[in-house]
Amino acid sequence: MRRKEFNVDEEQEMITFLAQCSFGFLGTVSPDGQPRVTPLNFVYMDGCFYFHGSLAGEKMKQIKQDSSVSFTVAEEFSLIPSYFSDPELACPATSFFKSVMAFGQAEPVQDLDIKGEVLQRFMEKLQPQGGYLPIDADDPRYKGNLKAVAVVRIVPERVTAKFKFGQNLSAERFDHISGELEQRNEGRDAETAEMMRKYCPFHQK
Repeated sequence: MRRKEFNVDEEQEMITFLAQCSFGFLGTVSPDGQPRVTPLNFVYMDGCFYFHGSLAGEKMKQIKQDSSVSFTVAEEFSLIPSYFSDPELACPATSFFKSVMAFGQAEPVQDLDIKGEVLQRFMEKLQPQGGYLPIDADDPRYKGNLKAVAVVRIVPERVTAKFKFGQNLSAERFDHISGELEQRNEGRDAETAEMMRKYCPFHQK
């Protein structure tokens, strides 16, 4: 069951999250009806998800057979041990995270200009330090490569976002867990405590 207190309705929050992530999971259906999940890099641009790969790859075969796909992006922030809430029972153990799930249709991109723009976005995300010639479909050094690579656009029909940071907790328990995170201060604990304050209704103005 998806708890409504964890849902994210503000589109900009989702866009910012997707811009910060480079990795997601593509869900397809094989010709024999078996589900398949493929991890891959992506960019989110103009309301659509994009990925690239081989023109003759398994993903392309499956999409050609059935264009209905899902795409999931998730990022874990901190594990919340049970003893933060209960000294004996394991039940309260959980994790705090952000996730986005999209369901829609996948379609190959044929336009070389769009391919170039998408792959340039990939480079800006994955190699922000530069060190390469900008990807331009009019550049003869890139034209052959753009023709030889598959770029796929996922046009979402439905998108859901879930940011779980203790929004369902009572004020007392919320303060206790955020305090435990700040005291533990491992990994992303400080950032997680900050996210708790950002998304919890007790702290929103």
